[in-house]
Amino acid sequence: MIDLVIEARRHDIGNFEVGRVLPFHARRMVGPFTFLDHMGPAEFAPGFPKSADVRPHPHIGLSTLSYLFQGEITHRDSVGSETVIKPGEVNWMTAGSGITHSERFETLRRQGGRMDGMQAWIALPKEFEETDPGFVHIEGDVDLPTYEERGLKARLIAGEAFGAKANVPIFSPLFYVHWELEAGATAALPAEYAERAAYVADGRVEVDGRELNALQMAVFEPGDTVVFKALERSTVMLLGGEPVGPRFMEWNFVSSSKERIEQAKADWKAGRMKLPDLDHDEFIPLPETPKPPQPL
Repeated sequence: MIDLVIEARRHDIGNFEVGRVLPFHARRMVGPFTFLDHMGPAEFAPGFPKSADVRPHPHIGLSTLSYLFQGEITHRDSVGSETVIKPGEVNWMTAGSGITHSERFETLRRQGGRMDGMQAWIALPKEFEETDPGFVHIEGDVDLPTYEERGLKARLIAGEAFGAKANVPIFSPLFYVHWELEAGATAALPAEYAERAAYVADGRVEVDGRELNALQMAVFEPGDTVVFKALERSTVMLLGGEPVGPRFMEWNFVSSSKERIEQAKADWKAGRMKLPDLDHDEFIPLPETPKPPQPL
């Protein structure tokens, strides 16, 4: 049932660490998911430096999904959005033909506290790669269906799964689910999609006779229901969907075309991509020695 186990690679980004799960050399994508980061967990003291913020930067060809367990992030983008994402809510930003945004830790800077969350990049199908950019903020259990039974609490973050559908404007068949499991609880992931994976954000679970620890992701073979047992209180993120075809990725750009990525790089370097309306005084420059677009 388990095809591959991926360890999150921890990276220090200045004031806290992120765990990079996807892309991985042996598995670049799971369904349309091209990128998966675990932000933190990290403790912040009030007044930490502004250098921890993510300054304005660009994207093309994808949607980003930010989801928090703890903490708050202020999002601003070039289509005029400004919102504070809180735990259990969804920021869904579609880059399409091009968008820029920033992620600021303004609330944490004032109050201090803990940051813990996930960010995913989801490749758009070819016919939507150049769609108009947009942003949606989603909160509440009506738009994000929840389920609770026998030691399992589940929230559908995006897509369709377990007979439910989240009110998130996706572009291809996918699922993204947040499980909270009490020790001893069991739960099953059906064989509903061609590609599926589970990331253990916290705790320890048993799957297919194998123990998965925090910061590990299992990628599953198609065709079988996968049964989980929590060996302790655990947080598990389920993700996957139908493949969208090969993609290239460089820096913050994802596309089915290398030439389109080169154009995006040139546009950003030349200042042709609009900065966020409410955060335009600084930006992250194009890396000086970028690598050629890498296949996913």
